[in-house]
Amino acid sequence: MTMPARMRFGIFMAPFHHTSENPTLGLERDLELIRWLDHLGYDEAWIGEHHSAGWETIASPEIFIAVAAERTRSIKLGTGVVSLPYHNPLMVANRIVLLDHLTRGRVLFGVGPGALVTDALMLGLDPTRQRPMMDEALDIIMRLMTDPTPLTYKSDWFELNDAVLQLRPYTQPHPPLAVASMESPAGPTAAGKHGAAILSLAASGGIRGPVDLKHQWAIAEAEAAKHGKTMSRDEWRLVVPVHLAETREEALEDVRKGAGRQAFDYMGAALGRKPLDGVEREELAAKLVEMGRWVIGTPDDLAAALHRFDENTDGFGGLLISANEWATREKTMKSYELLARYVMPKFQGSLVGIQQSYDWSVAHSRDVSAARDAAITSAHEQFAPSVPARV
Repeated sequence: MTMPARMRFGIFMAPFHHTSENPTLGLERDLELIRWLDHLGYDEAWIGEHHSAGWETIASPEIFIAVAAERTRSIKLGTGVVSLPYHNPLMVANRIVLLDHLTRGRVLFGVGPGALVTDALMLGLDPTRQRPMMDEALDIIMRLMTDPTPLTYKSDWFELNDAVLQLRPYTQPHPPLAVASMESPAGPTAAGKHGAAILSLAASGGIRGPVDLKHQWAIAEAEAAKHGKTMSRDEWRLVVPVHLAETREEALEDVRKGAGRQAFDYMGAALGRKPLDGVEREELAAKLVEMGRWVIGTPDDLAAALHRFDENTDGFGGLLISANEWATREKTMKSYELLARYVMPKFQGSLVGIQQSYDWSVAHSRDVSAARDAAITSAHEQFAPSVPARV
């Protein structure tokens, strides 16, 4: 098990907004959250693409990223993810390269086959073909980004004739690539083929239960070897639901209603993904914490969970919080602040010099104090005669 010298922290923003709320304000809250994360020093935010089912309301992560980039300073902004079967690959490549220039290299390129079956049905796509379509499109996109030679290609769902990116990538050889992975081997296989990062969306458990993350990584490494690529654990991000507060009791109370509402009203009713059998909606959060699938508690609880994830993976490089609105705006913002203040420093080497300096001072405090007193006494003795006596 090897943790990176500096672990990445960020969010994976679908986003999730209840259907009864003003969607314009929901999008504004999403932008506000990213500004807050930028202020707190988070590394990255990944923005989703969805077109149906009511809750996930960002249809174009590229447009959202363009706005977010203008409101932030340093946080990297990723597509989380572009659903490749929905688009002509030349258009995807052009949009990402344009963002790469506009953000001066702050864009991250995340791809996937498309998460919502309702999206595919509206577009007339066979859901069983989405993964092969994604693989085909990704091959073309990477070819366009890395080779300026005009490309002619004919597929059964798109066609290119002497296609070339007239604007070459700002980041060389191309913006950082990441592939979404759920439960099947498809994601790790695609990542391995291109030596890409992995976004493990089911790190805390999938629809069918726990996911063997070590096995998924082994698949990626084996595929990478076939294609002369290498995989880096430092680029492996785990997506996990997290909410922090001063105490475990407060954290659970913060999210008890909101987490159940999202799980039952959206994941269950709209997407057909059953919550845990026999568990009431307001008991769900506590049960999933008990099962180790969600982290709802204190900063110390999250730090302990990160060590468990390290054991479960044999090493990973980044934690992405599954962004949600389970709690109030104020409680949600506080959760991210607690993480930045008390968790991030422990896993980014920020405290090493500070702790060493403090420990040395504690160990030598008597000597230091004696030296200070001696210096003060010496100063008094040296300058005392020159001080005029008061009349």
